[in-house]
Amino acid sequence: MMTPPVLRLDDFLPYRLSFTSNLVSEQIAQVYASLFALTIPEWRLVAVIAEAGETAQRDICERTRMDKVMVSRAALALTGRNLVERLPNPADNRSHLLRLTATGQDLYASIAPKALAMEQAIFARL
Repeated sequence: MMTPPVLRLDDFLPYRLSFTSNLVSEQIAQVYASLFALTIPEWRLVAVIAEAGETAQRDICERTRMDKVMVSRAALALTGRNLVERLPNPADNRSHLLRLTATGQDLYASIAPKALAMEQAIFARL
């Protein structure tokens, strides 16, 4: 009779990747929260919208792998802070396009260099 293989999480690459990703996200989230009062989902929306110009929430879900509820809550929070505006979607009357406001663009311009610097600092340690 064969002994079943033992799964050790510390040696299991998918677990280690997920753990490392969560650790990095938590460290970055602290910076975004303290400096810009943003959550990670909110920052992801800002970054995706800044890159796309205008985009539908459905496309943000696909691009970020966040679920609809998380994207919707982040979009509402950003809209409430006048960082994002909702526009009619001519391609789909059931959805809206999201676009950064001038305030949202200024916020992105402030965050992007810090995000790139944090990325460099993280990878410098690896």
